[in-house]
Amino acid sequence: MHAPASAIEIRGLSKTYPDGFQALKGVDLDIRSGEIFALLGPNGAGKTTLISVVCGIVNPSGGTVRVSGHDIIRDFRAARSLIGLVPQELTVESFESVIATVKFSRGLFGKPRDDAHVEKVLRDLSLWEKRDNRVMELSGGMKRRVMIAKALAHEPKILFLDEPTAGVDVELRRDMWEMVRRLRESGVTIILTTHYIEEAEEMADRIGVINNGELILVEDKDKLIKKLGKKQLVLDLHEPIAEVPGALAAYALELAGDGCQIVYTYDTQGERTGITRLLNDMTTAGLRFKDLDTKQSSLEDIFVSLVRKDA
Repeated sequence: MHAPASAIEIRGLSKTYPDGFQALKGVDLDIRSGEIFALLGPNGAGKTTLISVVCGIVNPSGGTVRVSGHDIIRDFRAARSLIGLVPQELTVESFESVIATVKFSRGLFGKPRDDAHVEKVLRDLSLWEKRDNRVMELSGGMKRRVMIAKALAHEPKILFLDEPTAGVDVELRRDMWEMVRRLRESGVTIILTTHYIEEAEEMADRIGVINNGELILVEDKDKLIKKLGKKQLVLDLHEPIAEVPGALAAYALELAGDGCQIVYTYDTQGERTGITRLLNDMTTAGLRFKDLDTKQSSLEDIFVSLVRKDA
């Protein structure tokens, strides 16, 4: 089997703004055709700058970006025509009708009129009933839907979603992810930035973590959770204790629940978890427990620990 071709190739990408702020520092990244790639990072980490450079909104200070083989500066039009962008800010023509806005967006990219495609996009986003409404009459969630429709009007092969579900209702979020899955099935490559880590956990094939303008990690989601995930064993004690007995110091246990619980963290990659030994040593130390439970770290825990380590 061939390795999947890259939809986007980024090499040595840097961006320094006139005030001296370095938003991107030598970023290298390949995004595979047909994948959902989630870019995670705290505010100001460089996520939006990276997207803006690839989409031709911000000029890079150094490095190269190719979109399906087209250099974003030399072959700007060819590169940009393959991309749909749903930016963070709501920017839509208030006085136009929904359907006119979406048709205009298609025309901007020089695509011939295709009423069937426009209707399909509007129906997929539950906008068909509102097609003749002026955009200014819509709620914030509906305006967000219009922006997605505009981004899809010219049938892009690559879709950028920059914080797409910030401040939208649960129903829109659900609709949107349904649509993202359908787009991916039709071969569209999707890059999303999000604060909602559970979204990345549910949707993404691969995760990139950016912090202070540097890409600190790119990994398959499942591998990432497996590699960096920790498991915790929580033991409910019969009697509360004030401190962990010295005989159990080697296990680096934590007390929780006002001394009624002992928490043991172990590595899922380790050959031995040490649980059997711990339980034996607890009995020897005179600690009795009535219940036990295990918890696995989420992507959020991993993300927080990575960014903390990088800071």
